[in-house]
Amino acid sequence: MNLTSMIFLMVISISSMMSSLCMLMSDYSCYIEWEIVTINSCSFGMTLILDWMSMLFMSFVTFISAMVLFYSGSYMMGDENMNRFIYLVLGFVASMGFLIVSPNMISILLGWDGLGLVSYALVIYYQNEKSMNAGMLTALSNRIGDVAILLSIALMFELGGWSFIFYVEEPKISSINWLVGLVILAGMTKSAQIPFSARLPAAMAAPTPVSALVYSSTLVTAGVYLLIRVSPALGGLEQSILLLLASLTMFMAGLGANFETDLKKIIALSTLSQLGVMMSILALGYSKLAFFHLLAHALFKALLFMCAGSIIHGVGGTQDIRSMGGLVYFMPLSVTMINLANLALCGTPFLAGFYSKDLILEVAFGSILNEFCFLLLVVSTALTVCYTFRLIYYSVSGDFNLMTLSGVSDEDSVMTLPMICLGVGAIIGGASLSWLIFPAPWMICLPLNIKILALVVSLAGGFIGYILNLMAENYFLTFSSKYEIISFVGSMWFMPFLSTRGISNSFLKVGLAYQRTGDGGWLECYGAQGAYASFMKSSFYLQVAQDNSIKVYMVMFVFWLIFLSLVLL
Repeated sequence: MNLTSMIFLMVISISSMMSSLCMLMSDYSCYIEWEIVTINSCSFGMTLILDWMSMLFMSFVTFISAMVLFYSGSYMMGDENMNRFIYLVLGFVASMGFLIVSPNMISILLGWDGLGLVSYALVIYYQNEKSMNAGMLTALSNRIGDVAILLSIALMFELGGWSFIFYVEEPKISSINWLVGLVILAGMTKSAQIPFSARLPAAMAAPTPVSALVYSSTLVTAGVYLLIRVSPALGGLEQSILLLLASLTMFMAGLGANFETDLKKIIALSTLSQLGVMMSILALGYSKLAFFHLLAHALFKALLFMCAGSIIHGVGGTQDIRSMGGLVYFMPLSVTMINLANLALCGTPFLAGFYSKDLILEVAFGSILNEFCFLLLVVSTALTVCYTFRLIYYSVSGDFNLMTLSGVSDEDSVMTLPMICLGVGAIIGGASLSWLIFPAPWMICLPLNIKILALVVSLAGGFIGYILNLMAENYFLTFSSKYEIISFVGSMWFMPFLSTRGISNSFLKVGLAYQRTGDGGWLECYGAQGAYASFMKSSFYLQVAQDNSIKVYMVMFVFWLIFLSLVLL
């Protein structure tokens, strides 16, 4: 089952890649529409768009999914419900594929909702309290985006169709601005931008292979991909708001990752930071650059999650990086691959992340950018390298902190083979994609101090991240007196609390007050219980009247006499 699914996905990946190359060289795209019914000159139909962008993205999604399924054969070996897990992953890939090739809002909703439903099923896969809380947070955050898509469908009814590619380049249509605003809201919920960021680290309760798939190339990038498709209509106020929120998300995630100790949550926060990079350059109007970084990021982020899963598997299930250290002597392949992915994430020259991230930063520095967003971009770049080198310290050069008797190794070829394949992608993927997507090189002229700014802040961030952890004890003693600040920064600015109890607490208090005064108070007194008491009392008097008692008859006779005398008089 596992091997068959992997081969099937690899065939789709190779065929999609070949189709994308042919379409890219011949500047060809295919638009397929099947009209099902027409109501009031508005046609309901199934629509597919096959162009170089959708085919290339489909190729990457299916390739990473095939690697994840092969990897799961060993990682999930002891699971009793292995087939159910594979079916869920395949359902997830099918939903993502449906979303990629759909330019129609109604058919997009099917893939969009499919992603939300299957992601909820995968997050609660282990069926414990932590998974349930994370799954509910994920599902309810996604529902906001689903409502935005539904409202955009209703808004597009007046346009005569739901294929947004016909309308995004028509800014004169008044409803387009509302439509773009709703799509931006939907994209922000899916890609976990502020204020919907809390669900991304919480969803690490899912199995690691799911994290490798979901948080590299599918669920969280679906919002970015949808915004790339509608990017010609972006502009004005919504573009400025998206840029500000994306820059804040990038900064918040980078800052939080420097105080996080859970290995998977650090990688999740780095994903959130890179999503902020994609959204910010998209808000500046460079949709192809955002798509380029989306694909390059998918390769090394899937590798990063797979290496994290291999290390967690090897060290006995612990995810605390403080319990690791010196793993290079026991797991050389896994540590080499995780450091390769980390360096690609930092934008180390000639790795996958360098070609996209360096280009994004230089284009952003040369764009019309306010000082606040410029500062957030620069500081976030430094923070990325800072938490990356912190992770490298704990996995490579730190002290070995595991128990004495521990069999740590990476001899499992089923887990290491997909890591090697993605490692090759992390090395050559960026250069290959830059040649494909940008056949003509960009010439970006900047002053020397701005040109080397990204390199300088990266080196400074790496130095600070490594040195602070060399003096980790003194570092934590220095900041132990400022626990409130550390708690605020390390918990994503209290966003997990604000997204759960912060929202529900006030509503629950109001609901309790209504329950006490309404359902449990006046409505209970004069409603069901009051009516019940009245009927019981009336039936008691009626029963007494029907008991054939001479006393009752005599009293009733006296009352009748009094009544008749009053009437006759």
